[in-house]
Amino acid sequence: MVRSIESLRNIGIIAHIDAGKTTTTERILYYTGASHRMGNVDDGTTQTDFDPEEAQRGITIYSAAVTCQWKDRIINIIDTPGHVDFTAEVERSLRVLDGAVVIFSAVEGVEAQSETVWRQADRYSVPRLCYINKMDRIGASFASVLNVMKSRLGATPLPVQMPVGEGPATNPDGFRGVIDLLSMKAMYWDIQSRGAEFRQEEIPDHLQDEAQIRRAELFDTLSDIDDELMECWMETEDAPRELVTRALRKGVIEGRFHPVLCGSSLDYIGVQPLLDTIVELLPSPLDRPAVQGVDTGQKSKGSLVERKADPAEPTSVLIFKIQSDVHGDLYFARVYSGILKGHSRLLNPRTGKKELVTQLWHIQSDAREKAEQVSAGDICGIIGPRETATGDTLADPQKPVQFEQIRFPETVISVAVEPESSGDRKKLVQTLERLERQDPTFRVSVDPETGQTIISGMGELHIEVVVHRLERDFNLKVRVHKPRVSYRERLRGAVDVSTEFSVATPTSNLFFGISLTAEDVESQEESVTVTHRLSPDVMPKSLLDVLQDELKQQGRGGGVYGNPIMGLRMTVTGVEYRQDESKEPAIRSAARQAFNRLLQEGQLILLEPIMQVEVVTPEEFVGNIQSDLNARRALIVNSERRGDLCVLKAEAPLIRMFGYSTQIRSLSQGRASFSMEPCRYAEAPEGVMG
Repeated sequence: MVRSIESLRNIGIIAHIDAGKTTTTERILYYTGASHRMGNVDDGTTQTDFDPEEAQRGITIYSAAVTCQWKDRIINIIDTPGHVDFTAEVERSLRVLDGAVVIFSAVEGVEAQSETVWRQADRYSVPRLCYINKMDRIGASFASVLNVMKSRLGATPLPVQMPVGEGPATNPDGFRGVIDLLSMKAMYWDIQSRGAEFRQEEIPDHLQDEAQIRRAELFDTLSDIDDELMECWMETEDAPRELVTRALRKGVIEGRFHPVLCGSSLDYIGVQPLLDTIVELLPSPLDRPAVQGVDTGQKSKGSLVERKADPAEPTSVLIFKIQSDVHGDLYFARVYSGILKGHSRLLNPRTGKKELVTQLWHIQSDAREKAEQVSAGDICGIIGPRETATGDTLADPQKPVQFEQIRFPETVISVAVEPESSGDRKKLVQTLERLERQDPTFRVSVDPETGQTIISGMGELHIEVVVHRLERDFNLKVRVHKPRVSYRERLRGAVDVSTEFSVATPTSNLFFGISLTAEDVESQEESVTVTHRLSPDVMPKSLLDVLQDELKQQGRGGGVYGNPIMGLRMTVTGVEYRQDESKEPAIRSAARQAFNRLLQEGQLILLEPIMQVEVVTPEEFVGNIQSDLNARRALIVNSERRGDLCVLKAEAPLIRMFGYSTQIRSLSQGRASFSMEPCRYAEAPEGVMG
């Protein structure tokens, strides 16, 4: 494959769980010739779900990178998970992608995780296409999905196709193919060839009027983008295909609208036009803005610099994923500028150390193809770095730059783990540290009171997958204790504290006084910040840095109950400094005293994680499910119809939602489903930790 920058398309396949991401990816790989067998999710034979846990569960857990070629374009595809417990995989993928295909089920429409991935794509301004899948299912509705996209996502869907029928093909008016609103032809796929062959025919008479209306709406929208197209449309009610494609591409890249296609990937319908649309409308790296970073060189340190997708620019690379296994670490990287070569040394600005890049690989899910060099705009695998973490930048040591780190959500659930054999304790610690480097939403700590090893994650499934991996990949048998919730603490209101540290020793005196104001900052969700209102001549800057550092460390140590503190800002309002007596030990001791007094005199409240829960159930089970949610301290915020199903939206404390998957199956004879994601922290009722 000739991998020129213009020919590259770095795209993600994103959606709610079970919308058909992996099936669509499998069809794409088959039709592009990248795969010679068509995998099936239910059979556990897909290329991108190559991990045994994924094959067993029939869900995507780890984002997988694959490459294929379509019409002289190279498509780097990242198939992402749909389950909220693995949302970090979506976050880090969208950070480095130039475009995305968002898949919706024609029956369920916009689901809970659909909203989450859409917001993530908004955050990174990723241009998107939309693909309404499962048009052959009972209850499928193209029009209703478009309406819900507008109302729930604030999206601007622009259909470039419409379905020929809806629902099972066995029905007289069932789904049989798609109408291309640009060529005004109906397309039908040959099931015997597994969708490899398809034909074009005239649009059925009963759909002519609707197709004309949708085509007119399409051209009205495009006329606002391109004046030349508008003139053609007004004069002839048509326009050359290249003009239409140009206007569509411009609108997609600018984020003005989101072209919508439809099909049924499982039944081989609609995938080739989706591929055509990907290469025609989604941007190449050259169409995306230059990436901004902070110059970390000595001459212009701290200034903003740009890196363009140009091989002539200084080399810069962002590490967006680390895949850790028994053979070592594979670093997934997006090359933003320059040319990355094997056996080269790059600087990690975060650590200040140079890292050796020994090997480069083009990734094909679980297979690899060695590369001598990788140019700007491409995605590759790197072997060699030792101290690089997810979100780190690697850059030319002569012109170093540091890109913005990838932000990940905080963990909400923790369990204690211990090896069944005491001889495996050291191996367990080392293995957990490797997994922590791989997964930014997985945390490992040691309980200072019990000495237990605590692992934290995004949900019960997340923790379960990690434990299975310890047993399967690393041959470690572990005992897992009861899950516990990750609580937070918050200062209510504000508090002023003053303290002095004074100690006389035989050789010298130590003294330092400090006054500070502590307050809750509502908009600040995490961590502790420290500022000061001191004049520059009050104390040396180096010792002021020591004071602020110690206060920050104390704040990060937790509150009254030992949990992390949210949104705490401490402002040093005054100090009493004596040149010979106010040394570093005195300053650190005074800071510790001041923080302890803050905990005593301030009112810290305990916060518990609240989850956003969406339950989809047949009507006859709504009453039982509502009663059960009420018993779990859940607040039902909305209920709506989705076809012949009822959708309940609720907010519930995480501590009351453990084991809910078993309970909801019991309440609905296995016919209801639910999804759950972190929503916010709220004040916990008294005695909740007991």
